[in-house]
Amino acid sequence: MNYSRIIGTGSYLPERKVTNAELATWVETNDEWIVERTGIRARHLAAPEQTTCDLATIAAQRALAMANCTAKEIDLIIVGTTTPDMIYPSTACLLQARLGNHGATAFDVQAVCSGFIYALSIADKFIKTGSAKRALVVGAEIYSRILDWKDRSTCVLFGDGAGACVLEASDTPGILSTHLHADGAYHHLLNVPGTVAQGRLQNGDGFTKMQGSEVFKFAVNVLSEVVEEALAYNQLDRTAIDWLIPHQANIRIITATAKRLKFPMEKVIVTVPEQGNTSAASVPLALDIAVRDGRIQRGQTLILEGVGGGFTWGAVVMRY
Repeated sequence: MNYSRIIGTGSYLPERKVTNAELATWVETNDEWIVERTGIRARHLAAPEQTTCDLATIAAQRALAMANCTAKEIDLIIVGTTTPDMIYPSTACLLQARLGNHGATAFDVQAVCSGFIYALSIADKFIKTGSAKRALVVGAEIYSRILDWKDRSTCVLFGDGAGACVLEASDTPGILSTHLHADGAYHHLLNVPGTVAQGRLQNGDGFTKMQGSEVFKFAVNVLSEVVEEALAYNQLDRTAIDWLIPHQANIRIITATAKRLKFPMEKVIVTVPEQGNTSAASVPLALDIAVRDGRIQRGQTLILEGVGGGFTWGAVVMRY
């Protein structure tokens, strides 16, 4: 049986770092208020000339370098993003051209903050069925461009960035299982309502709308449930998990989920204080950082999980 196994990770954060103190000069807020409610102290924002594909390219190149793999050896490219460069073609196709790959399957996945989890699950199935041998999976966002910077309930939360991984077919177990869910009945709790027609936004604006307290309750519930589902499916006790890598929405959701699951915070990868919520990029960013700083070691068992607008949510159990 083919397994898919991660052989390289990469990430990129834009150079510009915006602290809470600087943000307080744009909107009525302060560092203490933001930290108390979110745990976020800073976030990175893309330069005006940067595109989502620009961020994705750097993260992808770093993942390919770690994997000792060329772009020509990739036969599947999936990008999870809410903020594509264009209406079409997909950011995955634009990334493919940047990397000099010709002929690989390439497409985007739109599952908002669950985008990387969804994309990783799809790539895993391509490899397990023999439809692909090596896959490049990316989560990339310039979320700052769909924020109302006068709305402190949303603008303090998000940042920009990209994370990537290279998957390879292997006889050695890597990804053990993936678990994806969605429920569109809750779409009104978190969305960007505008649609494009005749070249203009219609039926609303292009800014993120969120009912924060309702999103918090929903996120903690479904993240706890999907991790329990993943553990049960693999007949694993939580003590067998070396690291939990959650979507970095805010520290309160992360700690509440860990508490409900009885996961010690010492085994949770947390990057949200210095990055904010980078949507589909947050899980691969956290994964790459922990791989490169040595916390995550080969042979360890990880759970990746995320929840995003839709609502969408999911988890991946894997041996690194």
